[in-house]
Amino acid sequence: MRNFKKTLCALLIAAAAAGIFAGLDFLLYPCTFIRNDLHTVCVESFDDIYVGTSHGKINLDPEAAQEVNGRKGHNLCVGGEYSVDVYYMIKLLIELERKPSRVIYEISPAYFTLEKEEGNNYLLFYHEFPFSRAKLEYFGDAVAKCNFRTMFFPWYEYSLSYELANMRTTVRKKLQKDYGIGDFRTDTQEYHASGFVARYPVDSSGFGFGGIHAFRRDEIRQEHMEYLEKVIDLCRAQDIAFAAVITPVPVDTLRKFSEGYEDADRYFGEFFKEKEVVCINFNNREYYKYASHRLESYTDLDGHMNEDAAREFTKNFMRILDQQQRAE
Repeated sequence: MRNFKKTLCALLIAAAAAGIFAGLDFLLYPCTFIRNDLHTVCVESFDDIYVGTSHGKINLDPEAAQEVNGRKGHNLCVGGEYSVDVYYMIKLLIELERKPSRVIYEISPAYFTLEKEEGNNYLLFYHEFPFSRAKLEYFGDAVAKCNFRTMFFPWYEYSLSYELANMRTTVRKKLQKDYGIGDFRTDTQEYHASGFVARYPVDSSGFGFGGIHAFRRDEIRQEHMEYLEKVIDLCRAQDIAFAAVITPVPVDTLRKFSEGYEDADRYFGEFFKEKEVVCINFNNREYYKYASHRLESYTDLDGHMNEDAAREFTKNFMRILDQQQRAE
């Protein structure tokens, strides 16, 4: 009897703690645009799903692509997205019977040399997954390896002053299942319902190279490449077309980091050729002319375009990609 009471007491304490953690998560974890993105692709079906990093988020406009070929798309890219995240997002869509007919993966070469950061980077997408087999597998493969605070206190990476100031809005949006996009507009950019983030033009005279991580083949992290292969194999097994793209950067950046960009072109060119996958690199000689590399088309030297340049680039990319995939 004594052991039973101890066990019951422990279970009650654990249940109370779980309830408190869940309540704080509901009150404090902000409603991000990623919440909108995951909700959208879980309740609607799309022809094209775009995955990748912030370069994909800002340079690939699904609405511009639809003007070219009529295919409905949604942009799931975001800064801090790695191949493991992409793999489980696609698994989720398959499980929910929302799989697209094509996945377009924006490849930022330097990402494949970086370790996935601890903190809420692990939760960007996982936190918004509905309960599913994919979410359980995702937890075991990625989230369980991160800092314990990320698992139990997912809001800790955000500013508490911001969370408290916006708590009423956060709770209202969650209770009302509000996925409006107005809250995501800032002085520099706006989020579109298609998942695309449109950057406003800026004065390029103050651009600097700080923060740019050049690609080095000897720094490649094999776990990222393994999950990239898993993404390709999963798409192939599910009869989902797959294509990769490396978006353009300003000519000034290409010149300064020419060795890294040339090596990235060789490395990923060889990889995708071996996997028999279309990869279009707009920084190499073959496709350079189909994208603007003028500084005024960008909002920084890292390669994030302004809205007009991104829309024009997306249209050119989609024409080339559709033509190549039709010829296969």
